[in-house]
Amino acid sequence: MLARIRKSMEEKDEGFTLIELLVVMIIIGVLAAIAIPVFLGQRKKAQDSAAKADVTTIGKEIAAYYVDGTGTPTLSISAGRYVMNVPLVAIPPQAAIVGRDVNKVSTGNLLGAQFYTNDTAWCVTITNAKGDKAVTGYKYSAAGGLGEGACATSAG
Repeated sequence: MLARIRKSMEEKDEGFTLIELLVVMIIIGVLAAIAIPVFLGQRKKAQDSAAKADVTTIGKEIAAYYVDGTGTPTLSISAGRYVMNVPLVAIPPQAAIVGRDVNKVSTGNLLGAQFYTNDTAWCVTITNAKGDKAVTGYKYSAAGGLGEGACATSAG
C-alpha cells in the first residue's frame, strides 16, 4: 500500500506552470488597479472629514463665546493647536481672553478666511490641501452653520 502511494507521488508533477503563474499575476494586477484609486479617494475624504470636524468645533466654540461675550475674538494656530484670543472689553466690562485652547489642529488643515463682526455675523474657514475640497474648504458661520466654501463677506 505504501509503495503504491509513494510511486503515485513520484509520478505526479509538482509546481505550477508558467501560464498558471501569469494568470494569477494578471488577476492580482487587475484587482490592484481597481483597489488603489478607491483607497486614494477614501484618504481624500478622510482629509475633508478632518477639516469639517475642525471647523465645526471652532464654530461651536465661537458661538459659545458669543452667548455672553461681546468682544471680537481672533483665532490663530500655535504649537499645533487652535487658539482664541479676545481683547479687554470696556463696555460692558469683560476680561481679556488670552491663549484659550480651542482644539488640536488636524494634520494638513489650514486656517483660512475669517471675520468676527458680532454674534450674528461671523465666519471661519478651514482648508486641507490633501482633500477633495482643497480649493474651497469648509466654513462655519453664524448665518448658515457648516457649509462648503470660504467666508467671503461679513454676511457669512
